[in-house]
Amino acid sequence: MPTLSMFYGIIVRMYSEQGIQHNMPHIHAEYQNDEVVVDLEGNVLSGSFPKNKLKLLLAWIEIHQDDLLANWKLLSAGDGYFKIEPLK
Repeated sequence: MPTLSMFYGIIVRMYSEQGIQHNMPHIHAEYQNDEVVVDLEGNVLSGSFPKNKLKLLLAWIEIHQDDLLANWKLLSAGDGYFKIEPLK
């Protein structure tokens, strides 16, 4: 699963599943022992995160929504992906 970005101890990844409809566009994020799956609209689909880290992740998703959707399309087509700037 490609790593798109890392910031404040949060690792953000997105699956590469060519030719398979993998639900709606979403990311997987890890922080220490916690994992969460969040769609590109900022809705938590599964898992849990510390409240302060979830706020940071949701802000990052909002800022980079276009980049995330572009990566979703690239990965779904098997065309690779690009790194996204971390939250600063």
